Amino acid sequence: MLIADDHPIFREGVANILSKEKNIEVVGQTGDGLEALRLIRELKPDVAIVDIAMPGCDGLELARKAQVEKLETQLIILTMYTDEGYFNQAIDVGVRGYLLKECIATDLVGAVRTVACGRYYFSPSISDALVRRKGGIESLLKKVPALDLLTPREKKILKLIAANKTSNEIAQELFVSRRTVQNHRNNICKKLGFRGHHRLLQFAIENKSYL
Repeated sequence: MLIADDHPIFREGVANILSKEKNIEVVGQTGDGLEALRLIRELKPDVAIVDIAMPGCDGLELARKAQVEKLETQLIILTMYTDEGYFNQAIDVGVRGYLLKECIATDLVGAVRTVACGRYYFSPSISDALVRRKGGIESLLKKVPALDLLTPREKKILKLIAANKTSNEIAQELFVSRRTVQNHRNNICKKLGFRGHHRLLQFAIENKSYL
């Protein structure tokens, strides 16, 4: 178990709660996102709790890097925000848990044990956002059924386009050539019936919460 939060007193409180539990061992703590990523690589904890706002590297960026590197540690985002946008971003980068700080006293242990078993855990207050996201995805698929024709790699690239990343940035993140990314973009346009990459960008940004 790794804990990453830039508030030492809060971090110690989380560690204290978890240290009293059987079969949960806190192997590391830090207040810096880049240091947290280094510790995850080195210590390989089953679960890491990471604050959404940290110096060095925020929790969502850490999760993106962990996803790209295919690290096996399951991540729980710790946050004060109930904003649907943050929640959607967390889901998109493979986060297994989304825990509100206001619920830490009652939800922490259950969240850790649930995520450690490979399941998802979201603070109850987030349930409305989850329902809206599901409904938005279903509505978008009805409007653009061709989205189901995209390959997993094309869907990944579409999400990165929605994040307003350039072809060069996408190529670097996916460890492929720019030309490969351009070919994927062309294929996505053909499948969705779009003319030109500008229309694809517009579509991706408008629907980024549901891609």
